[in-house]
Amino acid sequence: MDVASVRWLGSPAGRAVLRDLGPYDESAAVGVSARLRAGGLAPDLVAAALTQQRLRTRAREKFGELADGMLFTADGLEQATRFEIAAGHAERFAQASIATAHDLGCGIGSDAMALAALDVTVAAIDADPVTAAVADANLRPWPDSRARVGLAEDWVAPPGAGRDRVGAWLDPARRVGGVADAAGRTRRVIRLDDIAPSWTTVLSIAQAVPATGVKLSPSFPHDQLPRGAEAQWVSRAGELLECTVWFGPLARTRGRSARVLRPGQAPIEVTEDTATADVPCVGGVNEVHPWLYETDRALVQADLVGAVTAATDGRELEPGLGYVTAHTAYGLGYARRYAVRDVLPLNVKALRAWLRARQISGVTIKKRGVRLDEAGLMRQLKVRPGADATLLLTRVAGHNAVLVLDQD
Repeated sequence: MDVASVRWLGSPAGRAVLRDLGPYDESAAVGVSARLRAGGLAPDLVAAALTQQRLRTRAREKFGELADGMLFTADGLEQATRFEIAAGHAERFAQASIATAHDLGCGIGSDAMALAALDVTVAAIDADPVTAAVADANLRPWPDSRARVGLAEDWVAPPGAGRDRVGAWLDPARRVGGVADAAGRTRRVIRLDDIAPSWTTVLSIAQAVPATGVKLSPSFPHDQLPRGAEAQWVSRAGELLECTVWFGPLARTRGRSARVLRPGQAPIEVTEDTATADVPCVGGVNEVHPWLYETDRALVQADLVGAVTAATDGRELEPGLGYVTAHTAYGLGYARRYAVRDVLPLNVKALRAWLRARQISGVTIKKRGVRLDEAGLMRQLKVRPGADATLLLTRVAGHNAVLVLDQD
């Protein structure tokens, strides 16, 4: 897809074609292509329209009904921020009374759209001309907000940005060029030194524009957090998605925080103020109590397991794993609760005997902190996937163990 195709897709004629296509159906693609060509549409535009039909159908999982009015690239859709998460980003700018936000590396424009929807005027740039054209088309409902081609490294903060209602948003590239996989995706990078623009560039922008936010990998190292900034780890439905670093007026708290998103429920935010710095741990398997709390991964990555131990008067099974045992059942939005049926050594023979004695043939296996092939263990135990019991393979006070659980 080239810029000309994107511009046609965003035109009234292109939008009309896309509206008529409906959800993508692989089995009908050849017939749809033939019909469009017979109607006089050029082959390259037919291909572009069918690509958008396919991407819009995929994008519904991330963007819901908004996807039906957006344009995408395959890589852009993969990397785009979910709109509910982008809305959380935009809320910070709006609450800080930012009038204009510079989106420096806007991708397909999901964060830019969320900002514009909250009456923040967006000036967006992206290094790739096709991606910038897609973002500009997606910003069509907000005429004052535009996307153009540009590099974050070349961007110069407007005079007075530190005093005026100006903000900056960055989503550095975390993929390397080269050979893509079967789905067209390039390899994702993890190290902070590998992002583009560089971390040094990000910090220089934040110095010029105090109201700066940057979306990073969840592996962001704690010791790289600048003084006075906030690093917030974000999860959705238990999946850890990002770490966002907020500077200046966009930071709500100093240090580390976690934001837990649960579909259909209000977000939960946890800060260092609600977590104990020293997390108590059990001394052995004899100290595993009737209830187990699986801390949300955002809190684990933010090193805020102390919020769970403080709320439950509990103890962690093993430092850093996020499993907390307690005497009492509490309802926490940032930890899943299980009832502990038994605690066993991680021994195939003993575990198989335990399951056979209780006539349990269907189990769910969870693991954290141990290296073990689940499929191979299922074969050794002679059980199948099922819901009769949940087996947690983990470490307790330095030793491998199995906790047999019932989800409460």
